Amino acid sequence: MEYYLQLIINGLVVGSIYSLVALGFVIIYKATKVVNFAQGEMVMAGAYICFALTVQYQIPFALAFVMTLAFSVLLGLLIERMVLRPLIGEPIISVVMVTIGLSSILKSLVQVFWGTQIRVFPSILPQEPFILMGLPIAPVYIAAFGLCILLFAIFSLFFKYSSVGIAMRATAFDQQAAQSMGIGIKNIFALSWCIAAVVSSIGGIILGNINGINSQLGHLGLKVFPAVILGGLDSLLGAALGGLIIGVLENVCEGLARELLNLGGFKEVASFVVLVIILMVKPHGLFGTEEIERV
Repeated sequence: MEYYLQLIINGLVVGSIYSLVALGFVIIYKATKVVNFAQGEMVMAGAYICFALTVQYQIPFALAFVMTLAFSVLLGLLIERMVLRPLIGEPIISVVMVTIGLSSILKSLVQVFWGTQIRVFPSILPQEPFILMGLPIAPVYIAAFGLCILLFAIFSLFFKYSSVGIAMRATAFDQQAAQSMGIGIKNIFALSWCIAAVVSSIGGIILGNINGINSQLGHLGLKVFPAVILGGLDSLLGAALGGLIIGVLENVCEGLARELLNLGGFKEVASFVVLVIILMVKPHGLFGTEEIERV
């Protein structure tokens, strides 16, 4: 029983990071109706920038963290202004292909500057584990889970009560109506990419402190995609719950496969099995908005 409880706890930690990355997917899709297939590479880029500042340039972690967030804002602005803004009005497949090309570019740049070997962040938190219900839990796991929950609470309040957040929600609901009310649609697009880049970088930094980083970290975007579909592409609550569900599912399925069948690697396919089932049964996800067209 303790074995499965440990799997669930680890799954919740990983799932909270999935939720954070899924939040980036949802924010961009809500504002621009674009699925960003470079989301995982934005996670990777933020993690490597923080690593370089902390390890290579010996900058204190707190300052390196803030500098990484500033870099993420600039990256989001650069992508939106230089790459995606010229494609406004173009077929959606063109925009999707551009994000796929962007993912390849970011991955190649990381490999050029840092190679492909695993890089390890210096220890920031104490190594002595906490004991919860008789199970040892590393402080970094508790900090990661708590930070992800805090960020979701902040963004929920931001979208519900701030004027900018309400403008983003209005833009997501009806771009033409929002523009007629004086909302700068292009500025909302830019802000959505900046927020997505920031939350992706935070997720990358958290993962770096738990498992280290390498150039394969960009594949996280594809692993998170089932969580986005499960929750609904336009639902913040769905992103949170979908990430947690997929994280726990992956860990439990992997544990069962190893214990009962002596097989490994099942966690890599478990989420995609769920993805196929979701698309067959509930294509808009658990909390996604179902659009009905009348002709």
